[in-house]
Amino acid sequence: MIRTLKSLLPAVLLLLPLAACTDSPGAKQGSLASGALARPQDTSAVPVLVAKAERTAIPVELHAIGTGKAFKTVSVESQVAAIVKEVHYRQGQLVQRGDLLVTLDDQPFLATLAQAKAALARDKAQAQLDKIELERYAKLLQAGIIPREQYDQYMATATAANATVQADEAAIQTVKIQLSYCSIYAPISGVTGAQLVYPGATVKANDVPVLVIINQVSPLYIIFSVPQQYLGQIKQSMAGSRLPVEATPAGSTVAENGYLTFINNTVDAATGTIELMGTFTNTDHRLWPGQFSNVMLRLGQQQDALVVPSQAVQTGQDGDFVFVVKPDMTVQVQPVKVGLSVQNQTEILEGLSAGETVVTDGQVRLVPGTKVYFTKGL
Repeated sequence: MIRTLKSLLPAVLLLLPLAACTDSPGAKQGSLASGALARPQDTSAVPVLVAKAERTAIPVELHAIGTGKAFKTVSVESQVAAIVKEVHYRQGQLVQRGDLLVTLDDQPFLATLAQAKAALARDKAQAQLDKIELERYAKLLQAGIIPREQYDQYMATATAANATVQADEAAIQTVKIQLSYCSIYAPISGVTGAQLVYPGATVKANDVPVLVIINQVSPLYIIFSVPQQYLGQIKQSMAGSRLPVEATPAGSTVAENGYLTFINNTVDAATGTIELMGTFTNTDHRLWPGQFSNVMLRLGQQQDALVVPSQAVQTGQDGDFVFVVKPDMTVQVQPVKVGLSVQNQTEILEGLSAGETVVTDGQVRLVPGTKVYFTKGL
């Protein structure tokens, strides 16, 4: 008997590892509750990545494409007709308010000013003479030597002479103003546009060509549109505080921070959107007029939202859907209604419950009823 047991011992030891390696029925299916990673013996099972639908607080963010707009735009024009003498700016240059931009030829105005001063001197002398004569005739009238009509005539002559002096002084002031227009300064701080005039060109008063166009780019506006259904929430949020806005210029991953400053007074009936405008300090001039930017408007937080990873949501002919993993490790197609998508998470409004397991990767090989196993735990 002992010899028989000794002869059976090697066979028993050989069977023990085989028994240990045998999958239990639960292991063959893969335990959904534990997120089993072991591949079942069913070779038709498809490997997938999964996640659970869960409730959490998510930021309410609206995303749109925005366009830069200069804070101020000024077309600098000449106030007088003259010839351009010198251009002091470079196209695309950042200028400050008060910087000299263009000098016009002032020689014609200097000549006109000298002529006006000479006319003033002449008319002042004539007015002085008329005043002396008026005083003389006043004494003669008092002595009864001349009639009243003759005195009144000299009174009118003296008054006209004084009016002529005043007109000469006004003419001199006008010429001085025109002379000051020959030096043209930047009315705002900003970036100059293309050079439109060159020395020797003739310009007219308030006419084309303009001398230069200046855009103020710091601060700068970003204009964008959002669906009209958010209008009430935006107005309510703006009443309490400034709404933060982020703008990421095309080709960049770094956002500029600003705040919402304007809501248009009408909804675009053709698109069902409302136009908004954010203001950005733009001290580094990363944003530019006319440039497209990715805009994000943050409205606050939504509590207790049901979310899944965004990659779990698929789009088909009948709308959005997800693959839900059932307890028997097969999948079914579940239509869903989605809400906001924030930070790679998508809000599920209808179609799922908290705790359900959805497929986040590997959907391309799935059809309803396909067996799956997890390549990564939940």
